[in-house]
Amino acid sequence: MEPIEVVHTFPPIFDKNSRLLILGTVPSVKSREKDFYYGHPRNRFWPLLAFLCGEEPPETKEEKTKLLLRHGIALYDVVERCTITGSSDSSIRNVVPVDLRPILSQTGNIPIFVNGATAARLYKKFLYAQTGIAAVSLPSTSPANAAWTMERLREAWGAALLPFFEG
Repeated sequence: MEPIEVVHTFPPIFDKNSRLLILGTVPSVKSREKDFYYGHPRNRFWPLLAFLCGEEPPETKEEKTKLLLRHGIALYDVVERCTITGSSDSSIRNVVPVDLRPILSQTGNIPIFVNGATAARLYKKFLYAQTGIAAVSLPSTSPANAAWTMERLREAWGAALLPFFEG
């Protein structure tokens, strides 16, 4: 498989009531096909978030967006454009980071969490200077992170995020 240039094509999810921001790296092949975040059916992001919010896992883009906004969660990625092979975070090159200012200008300096080690590394390298907000690194929800069971993800993500959730 050859590397291709990928441009992030869907907007961040946020509003003025967002109390925390979760950042991934760049949309996967499946996410790009579905034109929305965490589109791979085995990615545990949506079931995990729904569990932490005390809700059923959302199915549609609209349900997913409403879940996020209802619980004060903003969602975006670190990478606006890059070269990548398939969906492999380790293959990401030629990074152009996203601009977080439109989100933070509406939300204020909210806590930032990153989904996985690559998102953490790229955030620190490309976005920390822009935001001045140290990001909290969470274990990846990707199916490639098989060492982390759903139970372990619930514990780690819950400890970090639950203090910021409402209702």
